[in-house]
Amino acid sequence: MSRTGDPGRPTPEPLRFAYGTNGLTDLRLSDALALLADLGYDGVSLTLDHMHLDPLAPDLAARTRRVGRELERRGLGVAIETGARYVLDARRKHHPTLLDPDPEARGARVDLLLRAVRVAGDLGAPAVHFFSGVLPPGESGESAETAWRRLADALGPVVVAAGAVGVSLAIEPEPGHLLADLAGFHRLRTALGDPAALGLTLDIGHCQCLEPDPPAECVRAAAPWVRHVQIEDMRRGVHEHLPFGEGEIDFPPVLEALRAAGYRGLVGVELPRHSHAGPELARASLRFLKDAERAASEGGVRC
Repeated sequence: MSRTGDPGRPTPEPLRFAYGTNGLTDLRLSDALALLADLGYDGVSLTLDHMHLDPLAPDLAARTRRVGRELERRGLGVAIETGARYVLDARRKHHPTLLDPDPEARGARVDLLLRAVRVAGDLGAPAVHFFSGVLPPGESGESAETAWRRLADALGPVVVAAGAVGVSLAIEPEPGHLLADLAGFHRLRTALGDPAALGLTLDIGHCQCLEPDPPAECVRAAAPWVRHVQIEDMRRGVHEHLPFGEGEIDFPPVLEALRAAGYRGLVGVELPRHSHAGPELARASLRFLKDAERAASEGGVRC
């Protein structure tokens, strides 16, 4: 990668920052969108949940149109996220998953993703974020192969639906899940025949947490498949989403790598356990990211 100031090289476009509504759950969605627009965010990472565009409540299409009008009025882009903890099961976190042995349970998760694809299509969102889920209790070793087959089979109709409306599915490698790292993404991509509709959600904190390479190197390695980005601070080996400055990540090289890769999707701050301080953290996060982007632009990176 060359310095952005090198003669003859175009200056990359500024990154587009967003904030996740899973970190603003104490706010009505309309208030959250107003806040983010007023702060100067470019978009919102919208988690479909009971308090923010409930994907299971009646009149989803009509409610989606209302949200779309508000997004347009406020000049906000949007990506759709499906990481709500209890949207499908009020008693078990993130249950059911795409790995559930029960076909009916897996079907409920598939239905949620199909709804998310329709919402994304209606809102003009380029990507739908999702994850694999953890291995069911008692499954390991050879039975993990069965889980990988379940995952690929379950995603078949979702990939088709996403491709039909021009939306990218962006699976997130999640610590502790079956698909936990970039290697797992490539395994799934290959198993599905490398469909154009399947891409990657790259969580910068997760790169710091468990990938062998530094986050900026992860960006460069994953760049061809990245369709959505989540960002927060984190420490090596500890899966805890932290406000910027409280972890170990050096952010200017990460942002420079995203810019140099030509990434034009949203870079969404993900602080799902900090809703109690959401408005102030949204303000501080954007200021931090803008400063880090400025430092990357002024200092440049050569590797």
